[in-house]
Amino acid sequence: MAHFTDKTIQSLKSVGRYTDLTTPGLNLQVKRNGNQYWTFRFLLAGVRRDISLGVYPSVSLKEARQRAVSIRNDLNHGNDPQTPWKPVKSAEVIENAKMDLAKPIFSEFAIKCISNKRNEWRNAKHAAQWISSIERFANPVIGNKPLNQIDTEDVVNILHPIWHSKTVTASRLRGRLEWILSSATTLKLRSGLNPAAWRGHLETILPKPNKIKNEKHHKALPYADIPTFMKSLRNMDSMSALALEFVILNANRSGEVLGGKRSEVTNNQLWVIPANRMKANKEHRVPLGHRSLEILQLAAYSDPDSEFLFSINGKPLSNMAMPMLLRRMQLDITVHGFRSCFRDWVAEETTHSSEVAEKALAHAVANKVEAAYRRGDLLEHRKRMMADWENYCQTGQWGNVISLDKKAA
Repeated sequence: MAHFTDKTIQSLKSVGRYTDLTTPGLNLQVKRNGNQYWTFRFLLAGVRRDISLGVYPSVSLKEARQRAVSIRNDLNHGNDPQTPWKPVKSAEVIENAKMDLAKPIFSEFAIKCISNKRNEWRNAKHAAQWISSIERFANPVIGNKPLNQIDTEDVVNILHPIWHSKTVTASRLRGRLEWILSSATTLKLRSGLNPAAWRGHLETILPKPNKIKNEKHHKALPYADIPTFMKSLRNMDSMSALALEFVILNANRSGEVLGGKRSEVTNNQLWVIPANRMKANKEHRVPLGHRSLEILQLAAYSDPDSEFLFSINGKPLSNMAMPMLLRRMQLDITVHGFRSCFRDWVAEETTHSSEVAEKALAHAVANKVEAAYRRGDLLEHRKRMMADWENYCQTGQWGNVISLDKKAA
C-alpha cells in the first residue's frame, strides 16, 4: 500500500497490485510488459469484484480517484455498478484520439529505429545496449505514449532517477532518445522542440555528466610488476596465455587480438588491423617485435589450419578466455588495464612522447582541427617505443635503464 503520486507510480516496476492509501478501493496493476492499469476493488453481497478504470497515464491519478469515488457513491446508494464510468468525450477529443491511433507509440517506433540503425554498427552489442536501455528506463514512462505527446517532463522523469547513480548510462540513453525523437520529427510523426535535446534545453535542468561522473578506471597491475607477471605467462602452456602476452606486448584492445587473422600480418613484420575492427573505424598498423612474432609462430603451430591469430580447433578464443585466465591466477585486474599499465610506463619511465603513445593505443584525436593536420601514424617512432616496451616486459630493462629487483634493492 502507498500514498500515490505520479512520481511513486512511475517508480513502480515490480509486477503486482498496489493500493492507494488516499482512495479506498483504488488499485494500480503493474503487468509484466510494464503497462499499468487502474482498477477499483470492492465487496458486493460477499463477492469480491474488480472494475477497470483505464490505463495509466492515459487516465491520470486525479481522474482515477474521481472514478473510484463515483463508483463508491453508487455502492453507498445501493446501486450495482456494472460497467466502468466513462466520461462523455467532445468531438475534438475523439478526433485527436483517432489521430493518435494513426501514429505509432514510442516503444514500437524505437524498435524500428534501432533496426534501421543496426547496419552502421560494427559491434552487435550496440543494438542490444540500445534496446536494453530503452526497455528498462524509457518504456515504463513513455512506451505506450504516442510520439507527438512526449514532452520534456517525460524525458526528465526518465533520466532524473538515474542521472547521478548511473551517469554514463543516463547520458547515453539521453542521446538515444534524442535520436529516436529526431527521427520521428523527420518522418512528421511529431513536431516542435526535441524534448531530449541537451544544448540549450536539458543542460538548463540537469547537471553536466562530466561534473558528476565518478570515473572508474580499469583495474591494472603496477607497471613495475609486469616483468614478473610476464614470466608467469611464459610458463603457462595455453592459447589464452599466448594471446594475453601478445595483447600486453602490443598494448591492444582484447577484441582486436581475438578477431585478428594471420592474413593481416605482413612480411615486413607489421600487423595491419582493418578499419572495421577498430574502435575509431580507422586502419591501425602495429609493428611486431621479436617476441610477438615468436608468439604468433607458437600459436600457429598449435592450430596450423586456422585463419585466426589465436584459436583452438579453428575457432577464435572466447572473449572470456583472457579474463578467466587472470581469475585463475587469482589477480583482481582486467585485460584492458594493461593498456593503462603501458601508458603509465611511457609517461613515468621513458622520454617517448605522449603523442607516440596515444598512436600506439589507437586513440582518436579529440580535437577535430588537430586531427585534420595529424595524418601520419608515427610508425618509426612507435617501432622504437614498442621495442623498449618489449624489452622491459621481458627483462625489466629497456635502453640503458635497468630496473632493480625489489629484493635486491
